Amino acid sequence: MKKLTVFVFIILFLAGCRHAPLGPQAMIDWVDFIKWEGVMYDGVYSGVLARDTFIGEKLGEVKFRVADNVTNPNYKVKNGDAAFHEKGTEIFTIKGQPGFLAVKSAGEINGYNVYYSRDVTEFRWHFKDMPQEKVQRIEIYQLYTAEGTKQIKDISEPEKIQEFLQLLSSSKKNSTFSPNTEKGDPLYYEAVFYTDEPIAYKQGIQFDGHTYFWHPWDTAILDDKMGEFLRN
Repeated sequence: MKKLTVFVFIILFLAGCRHAPLGPQAMIDWVDFIKWEGVMYDGVYSGVLARDTFIGEKLGEVKFRVADNVTNPNYKVKNGDAAFHEKGTEIFTIKGQPGFLAVKSAGEINGYNVYYSRDVTEFRWHFKDMPQEKVQRIEIYQLYTAEGTKQIKDISEPEKIQEFLQLLSSSKKNSTFSPNTEKGDPLYYEAVFYTDEPIAYKQGIQFDGHTYFWHPWDTAILDDKMGEFLRN
């Protein structure tokens, strides 16, 4: 009799698990994507559209934003779905860049997010991939200010461009570094590097009040001379 009771309990427990609504309540950490005409496009987080003259034809509009609206981990992404863009957001081609999309975004530098298809190219917007000899101009922005994203520098002199690039190239890797947060979060900056390509390279730089650092791959410490470029 005791064995039968245990057996019945196990059946009831498993039945309860089978019907528990775990899927619909799951939290999903979406990556930035757009699906268009059967192709998945991933966000280029370290690149921006160089200028709006590279915008090509309008392809259509986002049909559905999945973030905050989909909690089922078994959801099948559909054409027109975007991770973070609202329904109605316009989608464009980029001139001379097959396999790429540009999507209007008021919060992005130069007004567009850029996406690429892995079927066409590999991700190639790390700092090590950037052709430094082709950099013609550097813009530096400070993020999260009272005015939002604010441009603080526009560097076009060749010697200043080389000096800035050298500061980044000579940074010292320190994967154990932890920023000082006694007085709050570090200040956050973004540098945009313009070459002759439609997509400019973008790199983040931070300052915790004591140390300048960035993340080209591993965390790396920058020389204090970086402050000469980041101060207003």
